[in-house]
Amino acid sequence: MSVFVKPLRVFTCCALLISQVSTVKAQQVSDTISKKQDTLQLVDKKLKKLIYFNTPKNLSTGSSAAVSGDELSSTLVVSYPIALAGRLAGLTTSQNSGQPFNEGYSMRLRGQSPLIFIDGIPRSVSEIGIEEIESVTVLKDAVSLAMLGVRGANGAVSIITKKGISSGQKISFTSQWGIQKPIQNLISKQLDAYNYATLYNEALANDGLSVANNGFSQAAINAYQTGSDPLRYPNVNWVDEVLRKSAAVARYNLNTSGGNEFVRFFVNLEHFKQDGLLKTRDDINTKYSTNANFLGYFIRSNVDVKLTDNLSAGLYVQGRILTDNSPGNSGTESIFNSLRATPNSAYPVFNADGTYGGSAQFQNNIVAQGVSAGYSKTNTRTVLSDFYLKYNLDDLSKGLWVKARASFFSNLAENYIRNKSFAVFEQVDGFGTATPVYRQYNNNTDQANGNNIAFQNRSDFQEFSIGYQRDFGLHGFDAVVLANRDNLINGSNLPYTIQGISGHVSYNYDKKYLAEVSFSQSGANRYPDKGGFKYGFFPALGLGWNIHQEDFLKGNSWLNQLKLYASYGKVGRDNGAYYTYQQVYNASPAAIFGSSAGSATTIGESYLANPTITWEHAKMLNVGVDASFLNDRLGLNVEYYKNNYADLSIGRGNGSTLLGISYPNENIGKQDYYGWETQLSWNERKKDWGYFVRLNASLQNSKLIYNAEANQRYSWMQRTGHPVGQNYGYLAEGLFRSQQEITGYPTIEGYTPQPGDIKYRDLNGDGIINQYDQTTIGSQKPSLFLGAKLGFNVGGFDVSALFQGVINQEVYLSGNGYWEFQGGTAQAYQNHLNRWTPATAATAEYPRLTTNSGPRNGAVNNFVASSFWLRNGDFLKLRNVELGYTIPTKLTQKVGLKSTRLFTNGLNLWTLSSKTFNGADPENFNGTYPIERVFSFGLNIQL
Repeated sequence: MSVFVKPLRVFTCCALLISQVSTVKAQQVSDTISKKQDTLQLVDKKLKKLIYFNTPKNLSTGSSAAVSGDELSSTLVVSYPIALAGRLAGLTTSQNSGQPFNEGYSMRLRGQSPLIFIDGIPRSVSEIGIEEIESVTVLKDAVSLAMLGVRGANGAVSIITKKGISSGQKISFTSQWGIQKPIQNLISKQLDAYNYATLYNEALANDGLSVANNGFSQAAINAYQTGSDPLRYPNVNWVDEVLRKSAAVARYNLNTSGGNEFVRFFVNLEHFKQDGLLKTRDDINTKYSTNANFLGYFIRSNVDVKLTDNLSAGLYVQGRILTDNSPGNSGTESIFNSLRATPNSAYPVFNADGTYGGSAQFQNNIVAQGVSAGYSKTNTRTVLSDFYLKYNLDDLSKGLWVKARASFFSNLAENYIRNKSFAVFEQVDGFGTATPVYRQYNNNTDQANGNNIAFQNRSDFQEFSIGYQRDFGLHGFDAVVLANRDNLINGSNLPYTIQGISGHVSYNYDKKYLAEVSFSQSGANRYPDKGGFKYGFFPALGLGWNIHQEDFLKGNSWLNQLKLYASYGKVGRDNGAYYTYQQVYNASPAAIFGSSAGSATTIGESYLANPTITWEHAKMLNVGVDASFLNDRLGLNVEYYKNNYADLSIGRGNGSTLLGISYPNENIGKQDYYGWETQLSWNERKKDWGYFVRLNASLQNSKLIYNAEANQRYSWMQRTGHPVGQNYGYLAEGLFRSQQEITGYPTIEGYTPQPGDIKYRDLNGDGIINQYDQTTIGSQKPSLFLGAKLGFNVGGFDVSALFQGVINQEVYLSGNGYWEFQGGTAQAYQNHLNRWTPATAATAEYPRLTTNSGPRNGAVNNFVASSFWLRNGDFLKLRNVELGYTIPTKLTQKVGLKSTRLFTNGLNLWTLSSKTFNGADPENFNGTYPIERVFSFGLNIQL
């Protein structure tokens, strides 16, 4: 806790200062929330930088949405995508783990995984610190994406980094300290040893196996219940033994920006430290940490220079040093695998003599796995450099310019593994005596040291562009044409290169009638064609009408903007085929002809090549209306989109095994994604107070159009025409409550059902339940993703809250994260207490228990894919709450500070979800590393 002493002292002193000046009238200075509102409006209206062109939003026909980096910076996470949740229409962000630097986040833009651009150059999603971000813009339609050519069909996330300013210098220092507390998930619902043993014996009987030979004795069950003999009959709460109740996280950031008319600069330094939730034991090991910790150092320098009146240049450099620590050679994930696989009754943590407990079946003591198996570190080092030269050709023609830029990126992750093995001991005799007898499993070994390259890649990027922007009376033109090349070398793979020529032209008449054209002639080097590259042409057209500029609406005090716009075009998606058009052969085992004396080496295909493989593409339609009213206080945006994906690279579903080798992927698949998006905002600003509300909603649907599906006997078996990713299986009709229900019910092919088993619908009425009765299961309604940001400020105080929700989402519960006794002996959970028994036949919600073996193995029937395991996955989360206070400038200026702000921030504070999750987090309910609830305090000083 020492890390919190100094920050708390600072916070206390500042609080005393606040109390002393509480009677001072609030200054007429914008507080932090107001600044954030202004910044967002600036980003949204003026700085909505697309990837390659800067058409102002009011003159654009494209679909995009933006958020200011200042809105994200106080969220105490190392990965910025987590902070984007709920903020932008069309972009859905989820997180399924809380492990430091391995949060398991994902971003989907209109149902696809978007391409990430940082300052206009393709990058990995994680290659930027959150304090470096000026703005994040999502690009969603063909006009915005066509210039990306063969990799634009998934949409894009464009990140602009902070740059220098030409009016003086600013220095900002932020310290933020927090406590992480794990949010409940499935591993918190494990059964104690008594209930586990009772249910296990019941499952043995259900499966027709001998309880006397395979189960727990009554004496053992009684001892588990009373805790009378914890060494022979342990009841270990493994979650409490392995996981902490809380862990610390901290971030320190120092940045400065400034300049003059000749030089502008932005320099950022950041240190991030996050402790993991795994327990360590000083009595066992004090030489090194076995926790899942993360340590990161970030540096960025963006410098723009005006070399002459017409020539400017820029050099952007970023570096990262990241250290990711984990226990043992098997890592953090293996510990959670063990938590799901090990019952509380398996063995004691320690034997009477202090050795690790274990057994023939459970030889990997979980505590020892965490603290006595050594440790491993992954050190990641990243270097990025961008350089550009831009020449203004106003002397030749006003508004004409040329620009050249180049970039180099290198990333290396190296593992340092210092692992060792440990012995476990099972007491087999001498209970209650001074001389117990143990059986040993495994051995204690010295630490073994090694290292390897976990991951490495490097890329280089070159681009030359020429642009022209000028107004001729009522006619406005903005055009850019560029040629670029992006080359990536990933590990030992051959270089992957995308190159081509792209362009964009926008025209407006009197800022009233709008037209835009985007195009790209681009290709990649992993497809069959002459010269090693295969190119395609990707055009897009957009039209818009600023209705509020018409004479009959000018002068209206209630209407500030009303724009109709639409776009349509074709955009490519590179499927990453790795030279699969080339037929490759391998030497198969020797074939023997006649006798063992005669043999011949045979040659076979490694895979079946596809000489016509190419990229995928999408035809995108986007129609929208953008409006603002009442002096821009009320804003509204509504869009409809439909993206037709074709030439999808898939394997045929109607192939034959007679070929003897797998069919290659072919460009034959077709899918549609379509839906509605809306954003609604209200901003009210007064002299010394204000408030805002911003809402967004995305209705997303999809349909599988074609996937070369095998001919099905019945129409309900068809997957074509249903949503992409639709679940398939049997339609469950509850449980067999009694033997009488089974009698006369359709026969289950290859299985004799028992009372308590799941019963399925006989769709074809033939009296047999088999594969011909499988169909779509679960809802086919479109998913509705919701986000809301609201806040207010009074004087120097500001409060804001961020909500995220999803409706019409289903989750499939399976595996040893939900089912009982997987592998025969894995954990069981509280939901299994409501299983079917003769006594609970009328009310049970869970099938009869099974050990997954025996003549009446229930898993054969109950654990097949069916609608029984599909559950409501809807939720509403209070993602973030922030309370801040900006000290009046009259006080801060006396000590040379422009502003000082104290704030407290809460992440993942509250969740409303269905009873499916039984109190667990709806994004992390299956027993993996838990997501954290984070409470933090921060201090920001501006010089």
